[in-house]
Parts: sequence; C-alpha cells; structure tokens
Amino acid sequence: MPVPERPERHIGDEQFHDAQVIWDYHQMGQEPRPCSAAIGLGSHDLGVATTAADLFRAGLFPVVVFSGGNSPTTRARFPRGEAVHYREHALSLGVPDEAVLVEPRAANTGQNITFSREVLANAGVEVESLLLISKPYMERRSYATCRKLWPEVDVVCASEPLELDDYIKSIGDEKLVIDMLVGDLQRLIEYPRLGFAVEQDVPGEVYDAYERLLRAGFDSRLIGS
Repeated sequence: MPVPERPERHIGDEQFHDAQVIWDYHQMGQEPRPCSAAIGLGSHDLGVATTAADLFRAGLFPVVVFSGGNSPTTRARFPRGEAVHYREHALSLGVPDEAVLVEPRAANTGQNITFSREVLANAGVEVESLLLISKPYMERRSYATCRKLWPEVDVVCASEPLELDDYIKSIGDEKLVIDMLVGDLQRLIEYPRLGFAVEQDVPGEVYDAYERLLRAGFDSRLIGS
C-alpha cells in the first residue's frame, strides 16, 4: 500500500508535537469487539459512517444508530442532517437498510447518546454492550459522556484508523483540526463539573500541551467561542 502524501505543515514542530500528544490522549486505544449495537456519532466527518460500515461487515454489531441533526458547521455539507447522510453513505457501502436506524434530532453528544438509547429501545433492541463510533479525536469524550448518561452499558470506542497528519489532510485545515483537538480537551476538563460526563484523568503532559496551544491561539472551538 502506498504511503499517503503528508500535508505541508505551517506550524512548528513543537506545536505539532503538542497536537500529537492531545490527539493520542483523545483516543481510547480499545480493540473493537462484538457489541449489542453501535451508535455513529454525527459530525462533519463522513469517516464515521465508513468506519461503521467496515465494522458491521466485520460482524461486530447487528444494528447501528446514526445520530445527528444539523449544526452551523455541518449544515452546508449535510443539508438533510448528519444522520440521514451517514445512513445513505453506509447503505452505499453495503450495509442493509434493516441494520440502520436514524436519530435525526441530536445537537450535541449528550443528545446523541440519550436519543439513540430511546431509538434502540423503541426498536426492541436490548443493549448490554455498545460500540461508539466517532471522529478519532472524540473517542474519549464520547466515552465519558456515555458513562455518565448510560452507566450500565459496556462501552467500546472506535474511530477511523488515521494518523494525525492524515486526518489533517482529510480535513484540509491544519489550524482548524488543532483548534478542535483543544476544544474537545477543554470539554473533557469542564464537562464533569457540569454533569455532562464522567471525569477523565488528564496527564500533566497533556495539560501542558493544551495550555501551550491555547497561548498560541488555537482557541476557535472553545466553549463559548
């Protein structure tokens, strides 16, 4: 397999290293395993639906809920809603219609979990274990959110297997990707005290990288920005 062309970097090695530290932290490093059901968390990233299709074909779950409405960052890309476009993409990759459920209202991660739980219950799916499929840098936050809102279920996280360089290339905006890494880490730090997620231990190396990137201006995806 040819090695993907690396994108040209416009940031220094130290800033890229800090971004890599946070990228690695956001990923749970769990091995996907068979689960009762899956949830594909809506976003701008169609790779979530591609990964869901791959994992379905691998026999890891019998049914997936694609969850997500629209947001200012996805409306132009997915005008009929994130979940609807995810569903269409998964069907185009061979996932059968009967294996796909759609939750078209969620506007945040908590709603992704809560509303998808309702959809699965209404469909008569008994869930003991759950495969959460997200963007690579959102694994830990989706895990922390699900553990808060659905604590009795066994959660496994998965995402498209990409390196940071390759993810930056797929998005096409280096600063935006790093801003998103920083923004998700801020949420991991702040959301537990707001009751949105369980607390996650943030190693000193990760927190130091976060503060350096904040000082460098990677802050467009912070809460309230």
